[in-house]
Amino acid sequence: MLVFALSRIPGVLPKNFSAAYAMAFCGAVYFSGAMAWWLPLGTLLATDIALNVFYYHETVFSWYMLVKTLGFVAIVAIGKTFSERDGWFKLLGGGLLGAVLFYLITNTASWLNDSAYAKTLAGWIQALTIGRPDIHPTTWEFFRNTLISSGLFTALFVSSVKFTAPAESPADKEAGTCEPSNEPATEAEEAKT
Repeated sequence: MLVFALSRIPGVLPKNFSAAYAMAFCGAVYFSGAMAWWLPLGTLLATDIALNVFYYHETVFSWYMLVKTLGFVAIVAIGKTFSERDGWFKLLGGGLLGAVLFYLITNTASWLNDSAYAKTLAGWIQALTIGRPDIHPTTWEFFRNTLISSGLFTALFVSSVKFTAPAESPADKEAGTCEPSNEPATEAEEAKT
């Protein structure tokens, strides 16, 4: 979480290239109970507040921070529908789905709140594609970075968990048996042999 928090410092990664989407999704998949909610969301909230105060010099809370938090809540909710036993590609797809949902939530909120956008279907499509002409990078570029970073970091997180998990054969998983014990056999077991 500390490395993630440090990665949110502006300029460390390209704009909108973040491990946040994957962290929220994978946190929901791999952490149990309340920790799946409070650890990723608490880290995001704490870093957002620190950025607003020390970097952007804005108010501690803003309407957009609330929208972003709701977007991350949606990603955690999606992650809770997955299991750590799901396959690598399924989990990668879930991470990408969370990124798409975050994009739709935040850009729809910008369209609703920003007077530069017409409150029509065309205005909403503009908010989802090219964005405002006076702001660069475009919405598409932000979305590209969101998808790439979400896919990359989800793949890294899932791979690290899958490759470091103890090996268990499919038969053991199905039967629920454990590895043979190295303990000496009891007298009753020795009598059978």
